[in-house]
Amino acid sequence: MGQKHDVGSSSIRTWIFITEGIQELFKQKNHLSMKITAQEEYGLRLLIRIACCKDDTGMSIPQLSEAEGLTPPYVAKLTRILRMEGFINSTPGYKGGYILAVPASEININKVLKALGGSLFDPTFCSSHAGTLKICTHSIDCSARSLWQMVQFSIDQVLDKISLQDLVNAEKDSAKVLIDILEQNTETVKQD
Repeated sequence: MGQKHDVGSSSIRTWIFITEGIQELFKQKNHLSMKITAQEEYGLRLLIRIACCKDDTGMSIPQLSEAEGLTPPYVAKLTRILRMEGFINSTPGYKGGYILAVPASEININKVLKALGGSLFDPTFCSSHAGTLKICTHSIDCSARSLWQMVQFSIDQVLDKISLQDLVNAEKDSAKVLIDILEQNTETVKQD
């Protein structure tokens, strides 16, 4: 095995299994279930809606609120996060709104989701889940940590290849793009 992967061949096989499983889930929509925070879901939906807007002044908070069925204060909170992270800009004036700060093709979905909700697994995870003790009893040897690291690695590998541009189409078209990305990842890993 080449030096590209520090995770070992067992982890690569696990990654292939996971990505092939995700592909199968896309094909069988009735089995799709994943825990995504409301902030991640609605923030991404707002960003997609802004990307699809053809008006040069963008979309205002009331327009976004009505279009997505969210309260104006919640839309304001999410657009603030997206603006602070550099994904959108506000346009000035009475009829101003929000527009993309950069082209949709340059907005990485992994970065968007991490800005909205953080990583599934990050280095502080273990210390914040130690139970009633100061240090987790499994801090030295933890198979659960290995699992979460592998899941995070797999998610990052897929999401890093998806841009906002890939999501501004109809669901059927976006699903084709996403399945192509998964298939390319699986082929790349199998060749390594």
